[in-house]
Amino acid sequence: MMNKQHDITDWLPITMDEVRKHGWEELDVVIISGDAYVDHPSFGTAVIGRILESEGLRVAIVAQPNWQDDLRDFKKFGTPKLFFGITSGCMDTMVNHYTASKRRRSTDAYTPGGQSGFRPDYAVNVYSNILKELYPETPILIGGIEASLRRVTHYDYWSDQLVPNILESSKADLLVYGMGEQPLREIIGLLRKGVPFHQLTMIKQTAYLKPIEEDIPKNKNWKDITLNSHEKCLEDKKAYAANFKHVEQESNKTFANRIIQEGCGKNLIINPPFQTMTESEMDESFDLPYTRLPHPKYKKRGPIPAYEMIKFSINMHRGCFGGCSFCTISAHQGKFIASRSEESILKEVEQVTEMEGFKGYISDLGGPSANMYKMKGIDMAICDKCVSPSCIHPVVCSNLDTNHQPMTDLYRKVDANPKVKKAFVGSGIRYDLLTKSYNKKADDSIDEYLEQVLTRHVSGRLKVAPEHTAPETLKIMRKPDFKHFHEFKKKFDQVDKKYNLNQQLIPYFISSHPGSEVEDMANLACETKEMGFELEQVQDFTPTPMTVATVIYYSGYHPYTLKPVKTAIEKKDKEKQNRFFFWHKKENRDWIRNELTKAERPDLLKRLLENKPNSGQKPQWLKDAHDKKGDAQDFKNKKKGKRPPKKYDSRDHKGGLQKNRKKR
Repeated sequence: MMNKQHDITDWLPITMDEVRKHGWEELDVVIISGDAYVDHPSFGTAVIGRILESEGLRVAIVAQPNWQDDLRDFKKFGTPKLFFGITSGCMDTMVNHYTASKRRRSTDAYTPGGQSGFRPDYAVNVYSNILKELYPETPILIGGIEASLRRVTHYDYWSDQLVPNILESSKADLLVYGMGEQPLREIIGLLRKGVPFHQLTMIKQTAYLKPIEEDIPKNKNWKDITLNSHEKCLEDKKAYAANFKHVEQESNKTFANRIIQEGCGKNLIINPPFQTMTESEMDESFDLPYTRLPHPKYKKRGPIPAYEMIKFSINMHRGCFGGCSFCTISAHQGKFIASRSEESILKEVEQVTEMEGFKGYISDLGGPSANMYKMKGIDMAICDKCVSPSCIHPVVCSNLDTNHQPMTDLYRKVDANPKVKKAFVGSGIRYDLLTKSYNKKADDSIDEYLEQVLTRHVSGRLKVAPEHTAPETLKIMRKPDFKHFHEFKKKFDQVDKKYNLNQQLIPYFISSHPGSEVEDMANLACETKEMGFELEQVQDFTPTPMTVATVIYYSGYHPYTLKPVKTAIEKKDKEKQNRFFFWHKKENRDWIRNELTKAERPDLLKRLLENKPNSGQKPQWLKDAHDKKGDAQDFKNKKKGKRPPKKYDSRDHKGGLQKNRKKR
């Protein structure tokens, strides 16, 4: 990991020659991975390999095996003593391979030279089925994000169908979901004691199948929740939607229930998750002897883009309590934050500064959401009983400590390292936590944190993700009202002016998200234009397993209310929504004019194509909030045959009107 000459045995072996150089004649575990082997704590294959190694096991890795030839890659190590481990890599294969419009990607960031074609679609299924054919008696353990998020009946966007759990399709023996360190150590401990692999039925955070005629193993400490069967889900979309609420809640509880789902003649049994990793457990995982480098075999094939992006970065924590309905982070890493110690982080910073090619710049001090480090409940007993999927929606939980001081202090300690010229915060920042209009219990540490980030840790652009402007869509997304983004922009501008930084605020938005309609996208374009933005970085919603939004996309129902939600499904409808982002392009102006004329929305047409962008200090729609004739909501209500709202309220960003919500 330092500027030193490495021996090939510093990496886990990927050939039999390397196995022998380790002094081994046989292996305990062989890991099959869809990614190239990068020995770095940001790459799951390396983490799992090093965990197994730390338990005294002999481990080898088969990285990106050829599944289309005589299968020699799968055979080269023979039969491992304990099991085969399979992961598709750091990404779901299908997200890695296809865009939101299902267009095949031409590159793969986890392959040397960025080359595509080195892994199959649905890699976990393909690898596992091959191994079952070659080694039918050897247990197979699957894990990683692809397996984790497909652990129950789920909608597969790329084949456009509802499919059974991945244990059924892969024929694997056991599934580890979420971050695998805790269950893996317990698995190894039991196997060492002589427990047969097929009897590993009581390990937390694992899933397995049992024939329907066999009894389900009993555990007096666990209560069981039974989901609608796979067959019922195929017949009834609402039954499928109803399942998700239980899956999401049990995935995020401190003390969860066991989940059982019948399907394909078997019972799927999902044991409760482990509790959030402690600081010492996190340190133990990150402090393993990684070289922090790709395996030397890849040198002639070119750099691995994903590694180049993170090689000088530091991951400070895992998990995210945002619970966004389109995101899989909490489904895989959990909603509670698992943080490393300052000592472990600063030690890694020192290691990074000694890496070859380091020029003084750390690319990221972050995590899934950069500003959640060290955050947790004030009274953990309250958290232990919580079933909410989000700690900050619809409001910031009164039991959540959102103090930003630990992050500010840590950033300053990193800055104090004489070898560090600048440490960037490249991970996404939750802007809503930094606004007192939304985070009402926030203390002054949020202001100090924002100043620290903008003055020391940004390279000209700060990226945040309001995602949308329409209140109903934001509610489905589990994101705050757009008025709080205005508040954040005001704070950003104040700091920018105070220090004469001349930096840009870059907002991210999603089109075609469930609940979003064409007129909502037109209004989004208007509001962002009036704030002075010309959007270039936008994203079309991609349905991925294990999210609220995907359940809505397929079923048409919200899994928590079981009420219908409109969603753009057809390609032309999705393209139409996305096109409004680019109102500033000449080729879109006539199209926008026609669409808004057909929709009888002259108000939006005027705002989008005729009015000039203002300074962003006070959007035109706020100035005109009491002008009933020009109000966007009034046009919408009139079109739907509704009565006009009874109360005008300039705080409501969508046209300036708001219904009186007092109880009658």
